[in-house]
Formats: sequence, structure tokens, C-alpha cells
Amino acid sequence: MATTRADAPAPAPRGLSGVVVTETRLGDVRGREGFYHYRQYSAVDLARERTFEDVWHLMFEGGLPDAAQRAAFTARTAALRHLPPALRDALPGIARSSLLAGPLAGLRTALSQAGAAADFRPLYDLTPAQRRENALAACAMVPTLLTALHRIGQGQEPVEPRDDLPYAANYLYMLTGEEPDPARARAIEAYLISTVDHGFNASTFTARTIASTGADLAACLVGAVGALSGPLHGGAPSRALDALDAIGTPDRIDPWIRERVLAGERIMGFGHAVYRTEDPRSRLLRGFAESFGGPLAEFAVEVERRVVEILAELKPGRELHTNVEFYAGVVMEQCGLPREMFTPTFASARVVGWSANVLEQAEDSKIIRPAARYVGPPPPQPIPRAA
Repeated sequence: MATTRADAPAPAPRGLSGVVVTETRLGDVRGREGFYHYRQYSAVDLARERTFEDVWHLMFEGGLPDAAQRAAFTARTAALRHLPPALRDALPGIARSSLLAGPLAGLRTALSQAGAAADFRPLYDLTPAQRRENALAACAMVPTLLTALHRIGQGQEPVEPRDDLPYAANYLYMLTGEEPDPARARAIEAYLISTVDHGFNASTFTARTIASTGADLAACLVGAVGALSGPLHGGAPSRALDALDAIGTPDRIDPWIRERVLAGERIMGFGHAVYRTEDPRSRLLRGFAESFGGPLAEFAVEVERRVVEILAELKPGRELHTNVEFYAGVVMEQCGLPREMFTPTFASARVVGWSANVLEQAEDSKIIRPAARYVGPPPPQPIPRAA
């Protein structure tokens, strides 16, 4: 039986659920209210009313820009979208090596190489202004890297970014090679804004932990991408859409859902670690899905209704609603994004939130170093003689 040392730290809840590890000025999630915010503004209201560049400015600079600030910030970040020649030349090899794993895996390698090529130094060796410049460059390059890696993997030439297009429209342009329909560009922009930041989720916490060691910004982002790639974090939008495909027709909704719930399987796109109400991002994206209309949106709304009813019947007392992944998949499908790019698209926005958290963490010189409770055989025991 494991023993407890007198000086052992008190155990924390499994998964650190509810444990406050730091203070932040960047935002928060209030799960019981179904509300989250970036700084002092509702994130959903920002997604409805402002541009991606406005929210990026808010996260990095602390306030929403006026017209002159918006123009300057937009021009500055657009100029940073272009990759240096050495990095661009390395992308075919990165794409080939990550062909089976996809663009998100390739992004880890590309970000590491980008940081080395740009001579990103340890955070604690840089001034706040230098850290900000590194963060701006990394965030601006990520959409270019992701779309280039995807296109190369599909046997296509990468599309150079356009400085005259806003962030979301440029992302779609680099992905497809065609200037997007304004309505669909706006829907993707709203989605991107809604996923910039979301409390101390696994990838954000990973980025801040690495930042607390003083590592360079690229190292922080590589770790965050690795955390995001897990299906229990950012890897679910395509899986939620796969579930709609598997159900297929309205008459199969009830038996398909009941079979999986009774078997103890998780229904992708439903439930959240924090929200005990409907995910506000889901409400936002359902509105876009319904505005586009069509069989997919109608079927998704019907599946949502029946899943909530069946879960309430089979799991009474539990609040299980759609999360952001459910309608994110529907909207991205409606806007023509390939499914293998759903989670990378999430990453192209979340990199702004990660970077803002890294910049905030770098202000604190204390390394994040939690403890674990040992539960193995009691030490010390005699070491057996070698055979």
C-alpha cells in the first residue's frame, strides 16, 4: 500500500478540474452560465460584430482598435504572412513526411523550423516588444503553413497569400486558390474568432507551461499543437460530422444513438468539460448553418434535438448539449473545407490565443512545476543482485 509523506502536497482533483493555477487578463469561461469572454467583451458578440484582426489586436494589445489602429495592424500582420524562402523550400519534405498524419502534424515540424530560421530566442532573453514581434510573425505564418502543407499533400502548388484580403478570406483563398464567397468567408471568420481562446484548456495550459521554462515561442506553440491534436480536445469537428454520416437518415437517429449511449460510448460533438448549458459557440454556429440551409443543416438540427432528448432520458440529471465541434463541422463542410483541414483551421485561430497566453506567462519568472502523488511499491527496497 502506498504511504503518504508528511511533507507531501495535498492531492488535486483528477485532471486538475477546477484548480486555479494562475491569474489572467485574457478571458474566462463561465460554464454554468454558458458564457465566455475575451478580456472584457463577450466572445460571441465579438464573433458577430468584429473582424478577426480586431480580436487579434484585442488579445495582443489589450483593447479593440480604432480605424487607424485597425488599418496599421491589418497591414502589419498581412505583410508577415509570406514565408521566408528557406522555409518555403522545406515544405515539400515536411508535407511528404507527414502525409499520413496530415497538416497538423506537419505544422509541428514547420513551426519548429520557422522558429529556428527566424532565430526565435528564449522568451526570458527577450524584451516584451521582441516577444510580441515573434508572436505576430508566428501567428501570421500559421495559415500559410497549414494551407501550403495541405495543398502539397494533395499534389497541388501552394497559393501565395494576398495582402489585400482579410485574415479569414485569405485563409480560404490560400486553401482553395479562389477568392471566397463573402458570406462563407464571414461564417469562417466568425468561427475563427469564436475559437481564439477558451480558458485554461489543455493546449493553452501546455503552451503556458512551456513558456514558464523560458523556452522560445515556437517551442510553446509546437507543444500546444501537439495537445490540440488529441481527439478529446481539438480533433473532434470531423468526427462529429462522421457521426452524421454514419446515422445517414432520420429514421436511424434513435437506434444509432441509443446503441452507443447504452454501450457507454461518447457521442462526438456533445458534452463539454466546462459547460453545463449549451455551448454558446454552438448557438453561434448553428445560426450560420441554418442561414446556409440545405439537407445537412436540417439533418444536423434534427440529430441535435433527438440526441439531447435521448441523453436526457438515458442519463437523467446530466446536462449534455452540443459543443462547438458539432456545428463547426457542419459550417466548415458547407463552406467547402475538406474534413482533414477542420482541426488545422481551429489551430489557425487558436494560435493567437496561445501566443497571447505565452506573452502573459512570460511576464512571470516562476516555472510551473506541479507535484505527483507516488502510488507505487514503498521505497527504499533492497536492489536485487544482478543475475
